Amino acid sequence: MTAGSVTVGADARRFSAFAALGLLVAVVAVWSVTLGASRIAMSDVLAAIFAFDGSREHLVVRTLRLPRAMAGLLSGSALAVAGAIMQAVTNNPLASPGLLGVNAGAAFAIVMAMSFIGVGSSSAQVWFAFGGAGIAAVVVYALASVGSAGVTPLKLVLAGVVVTTFLSSLTTAILIFDQTTLDAVRLWTAGSLTGRSLAQVAAVAPYILAGLAAALIFRRHIMTLSLGTEVAASVGQDPVLWRGLAVAIVILLAGGAVALAGPVAFVGLVVPHIARMIVGVDYRWIIPFSAAGGALLIVLADLIGRTIFANQSFPVGVTMALVGAPFFIWLARSRAGDAR
Repeated sequence: MTAGSVTVGADARRFSAFAALGLLVAVVAVWSVTLGASRIAMSDVLAAIFAFDGSREHLVVRTLRLPRAMAGLLSGSALAVAGAIMQAVTNNPLASPGLLGVNAGAAFAIVMAMSFIGVGSSSAQVWFAFGGAGIAAVVVYALASVGSAGVTPLKLVLAGVVVTTFLSSLTTAILIFDQTTLDAVRLWTAGSLTGRSLAQVAAVAPYILAGLAAALIFRRHIMTLSLGTEVAASVGQDPVLWRGLAVAIVILLAGGAVALAGPVAFVGLVVPHIARMIVGVDYRWIIPFSAAGGALLIVLADLIGRTIFANQSFPVGVTMALVGAPFFIWLARSRAGDAR
């Protein structure tokens, strides 16, 4: 058996697994639309989508449940792929938009815009999210660069924790003194899909879809970056150019996700690791698996919150924290063990 045939066989198995995962995402997403304070039959859900008649069930599907599911799919995919790219570019398995300050920067910028200049539309908020995410990423990298050792995985995480804590504190301070903005973003700041509308989803979706498309198109270059600067340069790839492009994709994805669902943590950390367990270290497959896995995880987390806390607006970010925090502790301890 040749090496080529082994590779083709492995790719075929990965594609089959990805197709099965995609089908599972579609089933869970449609199923989530049927569940809520009152159960709606699958036939009514499909009718509301394809043959809307203005009935109560159709209005609930169109105005509440369908936008919520779409927001979960988009934000989950975006955060997971952003995390996968960050882990590839920084060669740091602990990297994610939530841990490295990107989510906190986007959230702080949106709250600032709402509080001080009255920005209320999602189409405008998303631009502030991009700016906040970008500035936070630059600050984290600058802090991690201090010292003779330069940027290391540990320093990057520590700088991210410092920036995240600082920006989260500033966000809280603004909301304490601005009751109007607090009332508008109370659930959103914890990471929530509640109250999303089709208009809000439509305003942010193009940016997230563009980021996902770019990540898929350039995933071979991202794979090369994950092998190190020397390897990338040896195959004719400009590491600085492609690292900058990768960061721009992360900002597009994370900023869009935060504008849509708030600063949901741990998705970008957990999902790429699970994808890596399934497909190995090949980012050509990690990225699409992360996109599907992130969408599935967020929709499931929201579904669990709605099921356990019926008739309550339970933030999906809280559910993810309950899952992600133990995973992060396990991951950090396992890396410490490997280092010894």
